Amino acid sequence: MPSTEDTSVHQERPVVRPTREDEISAAGSELIGGPAGRWARLGSGPLTPVRVIALVAIGMFALGMVQKVPCYDWAWFRGTSSQYTHACYSDIPHLYLGRGFADGLVPYVDRLGGDMAYLEYPVLTGLFMQIASWLTLTPSTDPMQQREQMYWMVNAGMLMICAVIIAVCVARTHRRRPWDGLLVALAPALALTATINWDLLAVALTAAAMLMWSRGRALAFGILIGLATAAKLYPVLLLGPLLVLCWRAGTWREFGRALFGAAASWLLVNLPVMLYAPEGWKKFYTFSQERQIDYGSFWLVITQRTGKPIDVGTVNTASVLLMIVLCAGIAGLALTARHRPRFAQLAFLVVAAFILTNKVYSPQYVLWLIPLAVLARPRWRDFLVWQACEVMYFLGIWFYLAYTTSGDKHQGLPQEGYQVAIALHLLGTLYLCALVVRDILRPDRDPVRRDGSDDPSGGVLDGAPDTVVLGQPAHHPARNAAPAVRGPRVEWGTAGGAPSD
Repeated sequence: MPSTEDTSVHQERPVVRPTREDEISAAGSELIGGPAGRWARLGSGPLTPVRVIALVAIGMFALGMVQKVPCYDWAWFRGTSSQYTHACYSDIPHLYLGRGFADGLVPYVDRLGGDMAYLEYPVLTGLFMQIASWLTLTPSTDPMQQREQMYWMVNAGMLMICAVIIAVCVARTHRRRPWDGLLVALAPALALTATINWDLLAVALTAAAMLMWSRGRALAFGILIGLATAAKLYPVLLLGPLLVLCWRAGTWREFGRALFGAAASWLLVNLPVMLYAPEGWKKFYTFSQERQIDYGSFWLVITQRTGKPIDVGTVNTASVLLMIVLCAGIAGLALTARHRPRFAQLAFLVVAAFILTNKVYSPQYVLWLIPLAVLARPRWRDFLVWQACEVMYFLGIWFYLAYTTSGDKHQGLPQEGYQVAIALHLLGTLYLCALVVRDILRPDRDPVRRDGSDDPSGGVLDGAPDTVVLGQPAHHPARNAAPAVRGPRVEWGTAGGAPSD
């Protein structure tokens, strides 16, 4: 039984200083005066970690907007390869006209001209796009270029709010690690891809859901996951690892609340459109099924290298089977690991598996993984290695499109070069996945657990005893905890569970 003195240490755990435990963070801090000293007052005064992170997120987002200036001024509207050579392409201005928002058409209700009969986005994203069109107050008599520019600016402002929410939620999810949110705020791929599409809406709702779960609010978590799934499909995947972890810990009531909240909020958003405009509502799902092999996937590399097309039905089936196999492996890892994995670790692995096996990888899909990667493995070196791979892919796809649209000039990156960019994206993601798996098998290498913590962002899972462990006796986190490997050693709390934050 630990002493009273030990218990008081747990209750007063200080905020983790990244410059004291991360060599890359310490080296980078030299730009602003060096690592925090012994008498540094972190979290006090007007510049708290959360406020600093919010300001940095706004600054980085603004830099990303500046990077789009060549397209904003002229490249979007000339319809040439210039928007690719300047790496500033965005769907937003093109779809303002192409999906009927400029003409006042109602998403999912009014038919569009051409091959795209209805808007091919989930309902909540369609609502986001519609609200932005309402806020685009330029008169219909203005030139279309000005209207598209204003529509992009309105969307950029709304997406900036989403980006700040993501960074702040990550900063608050791990109570003792608020500075991890700086990884999100400074992520180069976030700045570059934030305004390509509307993915940040779903990412913000997912990040807020993770924060709610870390606070033990299972119903709020479920509601937010349901709303996120109504904006993009991938957030529903988080219910899978949560199911496995709640099974292992025996916390079925909390999982039931989360599942109920997710189903209820998703239905609340989707049911009116399903009933009033069923053909428009199902367009997103039929489009996803019928979509051919597209940019960024290893399926594209296979078809390009072999010169043989693959039937879309075959790819759909193979992708689903691969995803099932990977999810089964992740579930097996979660149920057999000596120490129960953290929720963020499994959430990252599942979404990464979906991205790796999918038949398309748009450059903005990296946004799905950024907050999960930070929560799963908050280490600057590994995060930046992965981000470097994603930035190379970001440049690779635009230069490849420039090559394919520049005619006889062949201005850009040829097919073989683009395949290298795809390989870098795949290898970078696999590298981060391998590190997360290693952390699960060896908790002493996990940056979050180095002080003896169990799952600080796991809500009811944090410190909960195991009830189901395959292949070995069930263990209690108080006996399972990885010992601290650097800095002052902090023991676990009483036998009743992990200490509070």
